[in-house]
Amino acid sequence: MQLTFEVISENKLEVCKDLCNELMTFQKSVAHIRPEIFDNMRYETRLVPSVKNAIHNYIVVVKDGVTPIAYMYSNISSKESHSNEFATFFDLDSVKNKNVGNLAQFFIKKEYRQYGIGSKLFSMSMDWLNQFNDVEDYFIYVSNGNENALEFYKRKGFAVSHEILDGFITVLRR
Repeated sequence: MQLTFEVISENKLEVCKDLCNELMTFQKSVAHIRPEIFDNMRYETRLVPSVKNAIHNYIVVVKDGVTPIAYMYSNISSKESHSNEFATFFDLDSVKNKNVGNLAQFFIKKEYRQYGIGSKLFSMSMDWLNQFNDVEDYFIYVSNGNENALEFYKRKGFAVSHEILDGFITVLRR
């Protein structure tokens, strides 16, 4: 195993396409609340619009040799962007600043889990998010059924804030 962690620019986002689609397939496979919502979620409908709508983006791809095996996407976005036709993700009045930090997407191929990749990606994300002095609120959204991710983020200092869409997503906050 020869792992490299590469920060990529938005114009190289396509390298995340297959991993993002695997994430959506995985989320549907473990969901017990409305898994059909994932039918329309893929790279073009989730990752691309999120990157385009964010104020700042941070994308890290992990490769084993030349093969992408994991990615993490974090962003800084306006708090108003978290209320849309899909859902209102948190009480906008509970955030005093105009922008929030998000660890928005995180995926590691199954055979590469338990090697510390997740902890390293998480640390990279938090280091990046913490450099924005005007951001005090950080969110992570975990789809229902993904208990391993939920417990991972709780061990890293995030707390469950609430659920949205009748339990479809658990909102964690720090």
